[in-house]
Amino acid sequence: MQRATVHLVRHGEVHNPEGVLYGRLPEFHLSELGRQMALQVTGHFEQRRDEGADIVHLVASPLTRAQETARPLAEALGLEIATDERIIEAENRFEGMSRIKSRLRQPRYWPLLVNPFRPSWGEPYAEQAARVMLGVHDARRRALELAEGGGADRPAEAILVSHQLPIWVTRLAAEHRRLWHDPRQRECTLTSVTSLDFEGDSVRRVRYAEPCADLLPGAANVPGA
Repeated sequence: MQRATVHLVRHGEVHNPEGVLYGRLPEFHLSELGRQMALQVTGHFEQRRDEGADIVHLVASPLTRAQETARPLAEALGLEIATDERIIEAENRFEGMSRIKSRLRQPRYWPLLVNPFRPSWGEPYAEQAARVMLGVHDARRRALELAEGGGADRPAEAILVSHQLPIWVTRLAAEHRRLWHDPRQRECTLTSVTSLDFEGDSVRRVRYAEPCADLLPGAANVPGA
């Protein structure tokens, strides 16, 4: 049976001194720390390659922070960056706002918070998971084509650089868990790697790693980003 792994990588820290929930807004670039994270996660995948991993395909969200995180990966691994709109950040009604916690205390925003299970303030969780999983499966198939099939000891591998919430709900869906959740409990730090191991069309295992754990203390991490 063909085997493949799709790694979902969250982008690095963004330069965002105003604490804006930037969502899908253009031109939010990586900070200096974010660029360091991108280089460090690249080192993680270089080591995988040097140990025999068959990493053959690289995809990124069209947003600047994802493209900038993918760039050193492309250079180090000798891959072109394919861009996929399906792995873009979630829609959010609070996009462009800062001081989100204080705004949530204002009654005029309460109608956006009536249904945390969907959620009512943005793109439904199920729709996010569905679109990202379509991108995951296309990347899996493309990796298998490029690697001429995933062998038992050397599965074909693809890297997708995306965003926290889409990655998290895709993981929940892959693990057959409920999609609604406490945002504070997401296991998807900056430049973390959520790996979906496939046998045929089915996810057989989900793995999680934080190659930049040593860089996380003090990093800005705006909710919804």
